[in-house]
Amino acid sequence: MSTISPTTTTVSVSGMTCGHCVSAVSEELEALAGVEEVDVELNAGGISTVTITSSNQLSPSEIGEAVAEAGYLVVANEA
Repeated sequence: MSTISPTTTTVSVSGMTCGHCVSAVSEELEALAGVEEVDVELNAGGISTVTITSSNQLSPSEIGEAVAEAGYLVVANEA
């Protein structure tokens, strides 16, 4: 039996200022298929770091769309 190790994707998101922003972005990202955990390092008014742990590789476009759905913008993707 093989175990699939989780994939971690880190993106930078601009525009988040408070806990409500964090939960809005987390909720949209957690709705994506395979997402197990979303960890947000809030930098109010600046660029926040969002780390997504998922069972499969997520495309930058689906991450971007989920963040945009919450009303924010992905400013940089890091592998």
